[in-house]
Amino acid sequence: MLVNGLKKMEYRGYDSAGICVKNDKGFCLFKRKGRIAELEKQPELKKFSGNIGIGHTRWATHGQPSQINAHPHLDCKGEIAIVHNGIVENYHSLKELLQKEGHKFSSQTDSEAIVHLIEKFYSGNLEKAVQETIKCLEGTFGLAVLHKKEQKIVAARRGSPLIIGLGSKEIILASDAISILEYTKNVVYLDDNETAIITKEGCIVKKNDGQTVEKKVHEIKWTAEQIEKKGFKHFMLKEIFEQPEAVENTLRGRLKDNKIKLSIKLEPSLLNRIVITACGTSWHSALIGKYLFEQLVGLPVEVDYASEFRYRNPIIKQNDLVIAISQSGETADTLGALEEAKLKGAKTLGIVNVVGSTIAREVDSGIYLHAGPEIGVASTKAFTCQIVALLLLALFIRQQKNLTQDTKILKDLTILPQKIAKILEKSNEIKNIVKEFVNARNFLYLGRGINFPVALEGALKLKEISYIHAEGYPAAEMKHGPIALVEENMPVVFVAPNDNTYKKIISNMEEIKSRKGKIIAVINREDKRIRTIADKIIKVPDADDLLSPIINVIPLQLLAYHIADLKGINVDRPRNLAKSVTVE
Repeated sequence: MLVNGLKKMEYRGYDSAGICVKNDKGFCLFKRKGRIAELEKQPELKKFSGNIGIGHTRWATHGQPSQINAHPHLDCKGEIAIVHNGIVENYHSLKELLQKEGHKFSSQTDSEAIVHLIEKFYSGNLEKAVQETIKCLEGTFGLAVLHKKEQKIVAARRGSPLIIGLGSKEIILASDAISILEYTKNVVYLDDNETAIITKEGCIVKKNDGQTVEKKVHEIKWTAEQIEKKGFKHFMLKEIFEQPEAVENTLRGRLKDNKIKLSIKLEPSLLNRIVITACGTSWHSALIGKYLFEQLVGLPVEVDYASEFRYRNPIIKQNDLVIAISQSGETADTLGALEEAKLKGAKTLGIVNVVGSTIAREVDSGIYLHAGPEIGVASTKAFTCQIVALLLLALFIRQQKNLTQDTKILKDLTILPQKIAKILEKSNEIKNIVKEFVNARNFLYLGRGINFPVALEGALKLKEISYIHAEGYPAAEMKHGPIALVEENMPVVFVAPNDNTYKKIISNMEEIKSRKGKIIAVINREDKRIRTIADKIIKVPDADDLLSPIINVIPLQLLAYHIADLKGINVDRPRNLAKSVTVE
């Protein structure tokens, strides 16, 4: 069960792994550098037996990937075992203190300080020792602890997700619901500053002050079948091809009779400003959201990297709406920004994919994407669905303000899945286009207006999974510096829909052409002029300007995927990256 659960969560981290099982003889501990397959093929695993155990697959923060840095970690006596997600920010001072008291450390990880602290405080009651330990910790943790002398797992959470699956024959603690779907869909979400004591009799949840908490049992809607590849070579490719269905699911029940129906607590007349905060791909969707809200609602919009938001004393007022966007709903930086916004009294709204995630529970109201599980580390269908959700929200606020709706946008939204499906039919065509660029060392992505963030996202996808250096820019900014990078045969991708910036972007293409760069153009209408300038053309269906980012990003996802696949890279497990970034 432990190994199978770790295999399903490997997309969260995959540089080392280990398990610890408790039985009548004590602990059976085994860990290895590398992926779960390295752990699984070891014959020693067959000797393991017991009905209490913990396991971990790691994404390195402190200490390089190695067997000794892999979790679980043991105390000096070998009586306590822990697994830990998160970062202990004060581990240096804790380590110095513990070493002075005689504790011997064997790894370079911050996590090992936790198990030594538990050893320090242990006097026959594991729960109390964990409670005393977490009082000393600065940072984030999702923590599970075993002791040789006690028939229980003690878990604690602050800032790093933990859920408890309630099966018919088992209770399973996990950081991701995906790992437990095979056994149960009934789960309890552990909140920050809560501790769980799990025994064969059941599970008790307490606040850090010792007060017992009655937790609601939630049902997971995803199925185990949804997290299988279904014949696709990679999860990423499967998820790219799931986008018509994913977008349809985001729209389902929310657009009817030219009316937007959202179950959110919002009084548009009281809004002065919108602030959107996110990281990575979600930040790119936030930038597109800025265009949508300013054009459709007429409100000023600020977009912030969540990682920087709370460290600059942002000016947030009560009539500001702060929107937090995160696929997982557990992104540590975005959670921190959300916490800051709430402290300053802002109204909050979340756009997340994972039902029951921390952001979903912390905001005043929210919009679930319903895109289905996204396993590939590089986000694809979540990005397109985030844009759809932002557009729905902008249209909803416009509706609440009694402004006239553009029925063309509403109609285009209903046929958006079919248009995405048309682009997906060009997958092999795009694969043939990019074959000559597999060995390129640099790419430039350029777009204008609402499609400038699409250029950013296209560049990010290529960087993430192919390891080719790529930069995204507003096309007009190219001449203010990036054009110095352009040399003969350098690929430059233009997002060039026929909108109000079209003539300008044609001029930008001419500038690249004159410097012998190779132009790949994504267009939505036939144009003889662009055919003579561009070296490669990818034609997509025409759509309303506000919907064009969703249409235009699909070929860029396929471009990145096919280049990475042709290079022989494991697209679902790009180096140094993790799917859900639960550390700052």
